[in-house]
Amino acid sequence: MSDPARTLKRPKTWEDLEDLPEGVVGEIVGGEVVLLPRPNPPHGRAQARLTMKIGAPFDLGDGGPGGWAIRVEPRVQFGEDIRVPDLAGWRIERFEEPKEGPFVVVPDWVCEVLSPGTARSDKREKLWLYGHHGVRHYWIIDTELQLLEVYRLEGKVWVVAARFGGDERVRAEPFDAIELDLSLLWMPPPAAPPAP
Repeated sequence: MSDPARTLKRPKTWEDLEDLPEGVVGEIVGGEVVLLPRPNPPHGRAQARLTMKIGAPFDLGDGGPGGWAIRVEPRVQFGEDIRVPDLAGWRIERFEEPKEGPFVVVPDWVCEVLSPGTARSDKREKLWLYGHHGVRHYWIIDTELQLLEVYRLEGKVWVVAARFGGDERVRAEPFDAIELDLSLLWMPPPAAPPAP
């Protein structure tokens, strides 16, 4: 007969995310470690370029108002879960960078770039989770459709503040102090084959 104490599984903690294999991102969802593949090239391009375009004026104050801390793929604790958004931002007066472990202060802004394996979660579970924990702004970027959806939390309800796409130059809250050229986020169209 087995010992019940030995068969109980302990909920996973952020320490369980430390030794994951290369090439995956780990999150804790419902007490279990969930492995996600590394982003594909269109995802990586959008993530990197958005980091540059928002990070310089808002995190560094270079050509913009400053006042924010922007982080790429931070481990953030939301209740018992630890999630890894593609980008997250905190107003500087609320920002606390941990020396180790996950961020415990909920971000003011989160951005997720859709990938085939994460799109459903980003649009459903994470939308609910981020709103439930008080994230004020949520961006969803769809590289395939070349679309940016901007959500604002009003009370406990997400409101679609704006939808932008293609090569638009936009001002999207909470970073509407600068203009963002969306065409910089998308993969260039494939080159035409050389003429015979």
